[in-house]
Amino acid sequence: MKEQKYTITNDTGIHARPATQLVNKAGQFSSEITLEYNGKSVNLKSIMGVMSLGVGKNSEVTIRVEGSDEEEAMKAVDEVVKEGLGE
Repeated sequence: MKEQKYTITNDTGIHARPATQLVNKAGQFSSEITLEYNGKSVNLKSIMGVMSLGVGKNSEVTIRVEGSDEEEAMKAVDEVVKEGLGE
């Protein structure tokens, strides 16, 4: 299992466009990928799940990846986050 914590620095948090980018990227992998925020965990392949968390600016989130392609999946999701969502 791979796990990475991020601080969301985007002014609008994880709103519709970045949520869609994350979900689309996660959907390319067979591993189970979850996004955890404020004690809740959702499937990163579910746009409704991701949007339901209401992740705002300066929020800390954790992404966990577990499965046969977890290395590649974590790297790909990490790139999406760092392209403008957080650090």
